[in-house]
Amino acid sequence: MMQTPIAREIVDQAIASLGIEDFGKATIREIVAVAQQSEKLSGQEFIKMEMGVPGLPASSYGVGAQIEALQSGVARLYPNINGLETLKNEASRFVKAFVGVDIRPEGCVPVCGSMQGTFASFLTASQADPQRNTILFIDPGFPVQKQQCLVMGVPYESFDVYAYRGDRLAPKLESYLRRGNIAAIVYSNPNNPAWICLCEEELSDIGRLASQYDAVVLEDLAYFAMDFRKDLSRPFEPPYQATVARYTDNYVLLISGSKAFSYAGERIGVSCISDALYHREYPALSRRYGNGCFGPVFVHRVLYALSSGTSHSAQYALAAMLRAASDGVYDFRGDISEYGRRAARLKDIFCQYGFSIVYDKDLEEPIADGFYFTVAWPGMSGPELARELLYYGVSAIALDSTGSTRQGLRICTSFIQDHQYELLEQRMKVFEENHKNI
Repeated sequence: MMQTPIAREIVDQAIASLGIEDFGKATIREIVAVAQQSEKLSGQEFIKMEMGVPGLPASSYGVGAQIEALQSGVARLYPNINGLETLKNEASRFVKAFVGVDIRPEGCVPVCGSMQGTFASFLTASQADPQRNTILFIDPGFPVQKQQCLVMGVPYESFDVYAYRGDRLAPKLESYLRRGNIAAIVYSNPNNPAWICLCEEELSDIGRLASQYDAVVLEDLAYFAMDFRKDLSRPFEPPYQATVARYTDNYVLLISGSKAFSYAGERIGVSCISDALYHREYPALSRRYGNGCFGPVFVHRVLYALSSGTSHSAQYALAAMLRAASDGVYDFRGDISEYGRRAARLKDIFCQYGFSIVYDKDLEEPIADGFYFTVAWPGMSGPELARELLYYGVSAIALDSTGSTRQGLRICTSFIQDHQYELLEQRMKVFEENHKNI
């Protein structure tokens, strides 16, 4: 049997002890647990690439503002369910500065991270019209969003966008929309896990069809402005973050503090509902809640039932970060561009030792370097490769769980440390030697 950096029996024992019968169905958290246990038992360092958790220090603008807010006594008070006025104003201004569209402050609603924003959006959109109760995912995507639908009992459909880029996207999207049951369309841009970035022409098609078929577009901007091929760092100057908001009034922008500002631990973000959608009345919502307007139902019914508001002090933190970015004194893009540099080095190592990039192109342009990328090994399925790499002290998740039809792994760059590039190269050299003739 081939020699591996981590003894196979150690990894197999960890998998068995966690009760994982089918490794192909293991969750991200289970893969993390296997890596942690194997690392402890073997005494060998693991290179952890499975969790999409920020690996940079939190913004000092946010930390300072949150400490000041706590010291002023806000922790004793419930926050206003609509959100801190200062944050709503700064969110509206930030969207204008970096997205280039206008959304009034009333529609910029603080949420406990984008995950709560998508949950509340799925629920509100799926109840707005009895004929339209299904969520359509443009995949690959964030697996937990489908879990949210399962928790709510909301049906969903999905398709892998890999084969439907450019002018092929509109016909594919319309094939679902014409059925008349789609309440909302959701995608991330840049994409988790593929890091593809939908272009303006594709977003124009999504917006046009959303208006034509009356579907709400939920644009997940968790990786805001992280297409590092473009300089998106200058407030109130183009180029701006690509968005569907230029092409339809039926949209919610989900902006997270987690990745752009490395503020994941405080669970803070804003759901920015278009002015038209915020005030749109739906008879079904009126019958259910007594108020038929999308925005007020989203805030006063759904969010109120979920959490009765968003962390008071964290709202001050996000307001400060958004203000500093819009003022041009805080270059958040300069901080997070480190992820792009890491991705470039990691891709070189994987490709040098026989791996390929799965989602390798944005139309005709090479994929950007960023928070995620995808790799494959010839003849191995994603789950097989994920398990095999554990024997080499590398943990990652298979693309199967993301709605991808492609075989391979998602690689996250956030936790890589400087000394681990050499370690990864050593281990992938052994991997290639062990597998090149199989």
